[in-house]
Amino acid sequence: MGLGILKDGKWISERDQEDSQGRFIRPSTTFRHKITADGSSGFKAERGRYHLYISWACPWACRTAIMRQLKGLTDVIGLSVVGAVIDENSWEFSDEPGAIPDTVNGTQYLWQIYLKAEPNYSGRVTVPVLWDIQQQTIVNNESREIIRMLDTEFNAFAKTDVNFYPTELQKVIDETIDAIYKPINNGVYRAGFATSQSAYDEAVTELFVALDSWEQVLDRQRYLCGSQITEADWCMFTTLFRFDPVYYVHFKCNIRRIVEYPNLWNYLKELYQVPGVKETCNLDHIKRHYYRSHPKVNPTRIVPKGPLIDFDAPHNRDRLPV
Repeated sequence: MGLGILKDGKWISERDQEDSQGRFIRPSTTFRHKITADGSSGFKAERGRYHLYISWACPWACRTAIMRQLKGLTDVIGLSVVGAVIDENSWEFSDEPGAIPDTVNGTQYLWQIYLKAEPNYSGRVTVPVLWDIQQQTIVNNESREIIRMLDTEFNAFAKTDVNFYPTELQKVIDETIDAIYKPINNGVYRAGFATSQSAYDEAVTELFVALDSWEQVLDRQRYLCGSQITEADWCMFTTLFRFDPVYYVHFKCNIRRIVEYPNLWNYLKELYQVPGVKETCNLDHIKRHYYRSHPKVNPTRIVPKGPLIDFDAPHNRDRLPV
């Protein structure tokens, strides 16, 4: 997630991201190398070799922060966090509360990391970024691939009893991540950044059809893929957590709030209350980022005070087996 673009190594202003019908188009990520436990990919899983750049505001980046936290990799992979608000220079490493400076490369702006990896880089500048300190390059900037690497390739350093991609569920996990991506994870952006009524109607309809469907699934099973938490749940969680504070108003996803879905709401609370997760949830960064970084959507850049949501309230998901 990120605004602004590099072209031939030079920072230029934001470009439009919609098609001729006003539909939001998410550009593809660029760096797609893999870290492997044995190093056969050219990038070996090692303690202290890699550094993760994220934003607390970004749902894609926070997937990776959650995985780093829950797998017990906080002492294995370093972390830097940009400030909440994007300006004309894109993501910036600031001294505001919640931000963590770039202690590895000493940069001020995230786009400078991209230029260190590829001096003539052309493309979007987004988080998350997984950086190889040894080879001085970006390994990967695709959140789905980063969480998979953190989940499966660092087991020599990770918590041995935590596995979000068990062998027997791998097919259904991959299918579920695919299934929630377009209508839900990207659906909120398709609605929020639509520039025509038809594009918005299409996106918001698909979004709530999907939410309604998963509400029914979660009435009969505890998690998206069955009786245990998987990568798919963390991919869903970061969108649901931002839904009522941001997407409902800012992106006009206002048919229903998540708190109005009995199963999705209790499911969200259960995931939030998993030890270590709330440390990756920064509502101040989230709200300030969305309401102040998208002037086309919110020209006044006023950040609303509400809503008041108690994510620590008791949930009822233990009525279903694990």
